[in-house]
Amino acid sequence: MMATAPTFLRTSGLCQWDPRTWALLESSPKVRPGSLVCSAPAQMAATVTLGPASCCCWDEPVRIIVRGLAPQQPVTLRSSLRDEKGELFRAHPHYCADARGELDLMRAPALGGSFAGLEPMRLFWALEPEKPFHRLVKRDVQTPYIVELEVLGGHKPEGGRVLGRAVHRDFLAPEVRRVPVRAGWVSATLFLPPEPRPVPGIVDILGFGGGLLEYRASLLAGKGFAVMALAYYNYEDLPKGPENFHLEYFEEAVNYLLSHPQVKGPGVGLLGISKGGDLCLCMASFLKGITASVIINGSVINAVGDLHYKGETLPAVGLQLNRIKVTKDGLADFSGVANSPLEGSVQKSFIPLERAESPFLFLVGQDDCIFNSEFYANEASKRLQAHGKEKPQIICYPAAGHYIEPPYFPLCRASLSILFSRPAIWGGEPRAHAMAQVDAWKQLQIFFHKHLGGGKGIIPPKVRSFTGLCGIPGAN
Repeated sequence: MMATAPTFLRTSGLCQWDPRTWALLESSPKVRPGSLVCSAPAQMAATVTLGPASCCCWDEPVRIIVRGLAPQQPVTLRSSLRDEKGELFRAHPHYCADARGELDLMRAPALGGSFAGLEPMRLFWALEPEKPFHRLVKRDVQTPYIVELEVLGGHKPEGGRVLGRAVHRDFLAPEVRRVPVRAGWVSATLFLPPEPRPVPGIVDILGFGGGLLEYRASLLAGKGFAVMALAYYNYEDLPKGPENFHLEYFEEAVNYLLSHPQVKGPGVGLLGISKGGDLCLCMASFLKGITASVIINGSVINAVGDLHYKGETLPAVGLQLNRIKVTKDGLADFSGVANSPLEGSVQKSFIPLERAESPFLFLVGQDDCIFNSEFYANEASKRLQAHGKEKPQIICYPAAGHYIEPPYFPLCRASLSILFSRPAIWGGEPRAHAMAQVDAWKQLQIFFHKHLGGGKGIIPPKVRSFTGLCGIPGAN
């Protein structure tokens, strides 16, 4: 089914509407698709239709159809949102209606503006910040992101008559429960799907920046997993800086999740990106109860902050800041600052993956400008196989950057690095990165359902593999 949102001519006297009426239409289940909310003549009103009606979460595709336009009418679709800090993101592709006065983004290619080509979801992942070096991050998953979709007459990003607008969408699927966790040392948030039986559990760890971000965990819980978003520094009473990490803290989080009555054992999965990736590798190597690990652009060496566990210390690798490459725009490329794990002095920082009992999936952006992620994934594979362990699954995404997020987040190619206190390049080409995010999201769900025993959980359909599997024979 398709859910129809009204769109209006905002010309004097033709259509009077109240924002409260619009909010009621968007949020109230009592208002049926197609309900009359405007007294303007039918020929003077356009409609924006979003579908399917059940699609409401950020990571799900949506079909957009504009009806009620003039035949062959040139229009600009302008998408915009403000994040929780008030920063504005926008895109403005140009289109032409068909002979019936209809514009279906599944069929009509963009003709220019922010982008060109047949890109039905690019109104979302092509959003660009008004201010440079600003990354779109969802900080409160209990509120939706509101994306305004405006239809402007003509092919100008500003001006032109506004024909319509609509809103978009949530980070909590229906009936997914958000449960704050403060147990012992652990500071986290647990997201539980509505399934009546125990489901696979996953610990989700993000990269440098500190605090507690929940958007990936909340979206993943909507796929049939119990997901714990875990803070590990610079949050409440946790350490303020990343100088030292104690694996006992992460062990306590794993044990908490395993003991939860809605979590299906005997083990849990780990999902980490960037620094969260090498922390997940350490957890899989030292801790019990880990059944599957997905690493997104992580390092096989302990990067930044000594790791301690039961009398053992895994020292942080040294960073050679003199290796920073600076672009003509003054942006820093940090991909070469860490010493190679093959160098003698650095081998003591190599995470002992051979101790791990869980299978691994490495998701790699080949244009990652923070870590040499493809090299690290290859070295992880070599080390595991040298010790008689199962070869990890490695998927490399050409022209994808460091921040491989859930689908339809816009690419952040560069922003301020909290770790290095200067603008840093994260890498990536917009379209390739967007495709990588969609595929990676499906691949990690398939991997977790396979190895965590998802049973009747929702397993995404088989998706095609990307080319460029890191040059490892037999990689899949």
